[in-house]
Amino acid sequence: MSHDAEHLHHLLMDVVRTAEFALMADVVPGRAMSMSQLFAIHELDFHAGMSQRELAERLGLEKSSVSRLVADLEADGLVVRERDPGNRRLYRLEITAAGRKLHRKAAEVLHARYEAWASAMSEEERDGLAKGLPALLRVMKA
Repeated sequence: MSHDAEHLHHLLMDVVRTAEFALMADVVPGRAMSMSQLFAIHELDFHAGMSQRELAERLGLEKSSVSRLVADLEADGLVVRERDPGNRRLYRLEITAAGRKLHRKAAEVLHARYEAWASAMSEEERDGLAKGLPALLRVMKA
């Protein structure tokens, strides 16, 4: 591994370690949420009626993990599971009004954080990040 690749490796590991703490701390005051829960709420707000399997695919998580995640969101009144009338073995997931409200509030908080972080960077740093992150995502997905 070249010095640049090693340096990038360490930076990315640091970003991953820091991300959940920096992003999720007090996103919704008085409620502890994981990134996976917030991603699930986001997906269900924009793609109502997904099955748990579809949600697992969208989140890149195991079905058993999503089952527990959905059960927790359901217990908190953020999501409901409803039987699919066309296939009684299948549950469809719907976000509740409380889930939609939480998603909107979290999006506002996160947007404000991103704005603050971006404004603390120089224009050159923001440009470099805006150029480098899409390239990294492209090669990671390839």
